[in-house]
Amino acid sequence: MYNRERALALLHEWTTSPSLLKHAYAVEVCTRSCGQREAERLGLSGDEAAEFVAQYSMAALLHDFDYDKHPSLDEHPYVGNRVLTEQGWPEPIRHAIMAHADYTGTPRDSHLDRALFACDELAGFLTACALVKPSKSIHDVEAAGVRKKMKDKAFARAVSRDDMQQGADLLGIPLEEHIANCLQAMQQSAAELGLAGTTQEVAS
Repeated sequence: MYNRERALALLHEWTTSPSLLKHAYAVEVCTRSCGQREAERLGLSGDEAAEFVAQYSMAALLHDFDYDKHPSLDEHPYVGNRVLTEQGWPEPIRHAIMAHADYTGTPRDSHLDRALFACDELAGFLTACALVKPSKSIHDVEAAGVRKKMKDKAFARAVSRDDMQQGADLLGIPLEEHIANCLQAMQQSAAELGLAGTTQEVAS
């Protein structure tokens, strides 16, 4: 009843902004990769692993689904949480969505909570790093270059560097490793994210 397809439908029902939709997809790719690694660590396989990772995908797709219509701190993600509660979405997904916003005061208890928070800002930053490349391709982004861009306070100034570091800390891995993991995940889904880059037509 609750699956990625239903999450996508709800996301598109509430969100029309192309940039917000792309952000949701990028966060999903990164968060799902965290879920896959956690499933492997827990020794999950088959349907059990698939169901486990699906929660990461759904939480990521829906973490900002109400933001287009309700962007204020008084409404987001509270409005979305009410809608998800009314529709009976699983509590772990709703909790993770509430926990991704510091100001809600929701503790990040589960690995899902921590993964969503850790991937939210970083996915946006990696997207920005790709879009300033001449090719606009995520394939041309390197982890070392991302670290360098983080030191440039004028670049993607709305992205919290502290949140990116805190996210890696919550996952218990070095920031460099977290960047590399998310970068690899986004590169593997470059076409779906619209970050495969521009193509040059060859004159014949």
